[in-house]
Amino acid sequence: MYQALYRKWRPQTFDDVIGQKHITETLKSQVRSGRLSHAYIFIGTRGTGKTTCARILARAVNCEHPVDGNPCGQCPACRGIADGSILDVVELDAASNNGVDNVRALREEAVFSPAAVKKRVYIIDEVHMLSTSAFNALLKIIEEPPEHLIFILATTELQKVPATILSRCQRHSFRRIETAELASYVQHVAAAEAFDITPDACELIARLAEGGVRDALSLLDQCSAHSHIDVEAVYTTMGLAGKRRIEELFDRIIDHDTERALKIFSAMWMDGKDPIGILGELFTLLRDTLMLRVAPKGGAELVSGGHDLKTLQRLASRLTVEELSAAMETLQNALIAARAARSPRTSAELCLVTLCSSLLKMDMPDFNARLSRIEEQLARGEYVPARQPRYEEPPREDEDERGEDAPPPPWEGPEEPVHVPWEAEQPSAPPPADEDEPLDPAQFAEEQPEDALYDRKSRQTAAPAPAPAPVAAAPAAPAVDSAGFWKELCSRVKSQLPADMRIYPGDESKLRGSYNGSVLTLQAESGFVYFRFNRAEILQKFSDCASAIAGKQVNTILKELDTSAKGTRSLDELKRFPETRVIG
Repeated sequence: MYQALYRKWRPQTFDDVIGQKHITETLKSQVRSGRLSHAYIFIGTRGTGKTTCARILARAVNCEHPVDGNPCGQCPACRGIADGSILDVVELDAASNNGVDNVRALREEAVFSPAAVKKRVYIIDEVHMLSTSAFNALLKIIEEPPEHLIFILATTELQKVPATILSRCQRHSFRRIETAELASYVQHVAAAEAFDITPDACELIARLAEGGVRDALSLLDQCSAHSHIDVEAVYTTMGLAGKRRIEELFDRIIDHDTERALKIFSAMWMDGKDPIGILGELFTLLRDTLMLRVAPKGGAELVSGGHDLKTLQRLASRLTVEELSAAMETLQNALIAARAARSPRTSAELCLVTLCSSLLKMDMPDFNARLSRIEEQLARGEYVPARQPRYEEPPREDEDERGEDAPPPPWEGPEEPVHVPWEAEQPSAPPPADEDEPLDPAQFAEEQPEDALYDRKSRQTAAPAPAPAPVAAAPAAPAVDSAGFWKELCSRVKSQLPADMRIYPGDESKLRGSYNGSVLTLQAESGFVYFRFNRAEILQKFSDCASAIAGKQVNTILKELDTSAKGTRSLDELKRFPETRVIG
């Protein structure tokens, strides 16, 4: 029967345990000298050797012929403990035996002397899963156990173990295995199993295991289906995107190229990559970039090693610390949401859209990121462009080619001005005419000599000049009084405003308007109402409706309503308050 690699290669002596020499040497010395503690607690992350060392210690203290603190593995005690035939060494799972009744049964059995070995050993795995009453029941026997009794507790969450238990145990902290050491061990196991594997693949497996030997061997076991195990085979087996595609995705995010970023993500998703895994790899890349940004000299020791330093340095030079921090916060929230979402793909795509478009976020980390970018550009003497609007309005038919950021002119008339006779350019202003002699505007349509135009005596005696051809004048705008214009405008613009703003047009106490022929002046109440109407998209709606009524371009300006001199309230205004209460 096939046996998994992590079970087949489980260490049988303290010397076989890798990466925990500070613990194994201490335990070997205690076994050699016989100065054993009555209770141990092993702390560390998953797959670092806690349960393995507990089993080795249980065999070592009962071994008939220990070898330098290690169990011999040949005596009946070592063989019996290894195959589970000796019942004096008990291994419990606190996750499924976490009640007070289970601990009471343990206490009743613990007082009996061992039948086949020297020491009765209880190994309690995941001890933090015990209930409070179970911990209280275990406390007394751990404090004063019989001489033949040894407790070995193992946990991954130290903060959940009561301090009263910790103070009665000898604590040993297991650390994560270094990537280089773990990669060397993976290559050793692969060579012993006759796997064709590359050194880069071993390093990648070690990084993906995150310091756990069991995880590394499980990944190697999973990749063994390939005849040749390389980096691409590991990525394919684990459903990962690969560092090149993740780096390309990160470049598109920095360039704010939303379309290209979504296409890269879609291609990886079609290849079978997990959306949560893609976001996780992107988060790791951002984390390494941030470490290299904040610690450029010692960053090589802080990065995970999944990407080369040149790539990380290039990416770090394009972003500020605040931008990286804001992006990592967005990714972290997206990872949490994607794990609980019905469609992780949609959550991942929404995260990428948010990362590419900084205008979609309005929180404080995003503001800090934008401010840091502006400060950095100003420090380098670069031009800082204006912030782009949240949306792009469709161009109007009469809009000229001034550019997107140019403000609209106060008057948008025809391209060629229409010259009427009385506005023709003259070399000097004519003298005032007599009250009883009206001037004929047709006489000024063409340029005439100064003595012919302005000498009244010569004009009276000389023959009249032929009348020029009439010039067509610009069509006059329809005459609309300000009050009627404002009433018509309110009725039109209400349907185009948001629902919560439709109550203001027509309410003279909140919003007023006046029209003088080319400019619409709005007066809004100071505070909340002024803040709501002081937006480009809202003022544009008023301009469009006013232009439709007037038949020409009308610009809108906004002012605060002067409420310093309020008159007597009208009956309509008082009707809004159905009940008035006087207190006191």
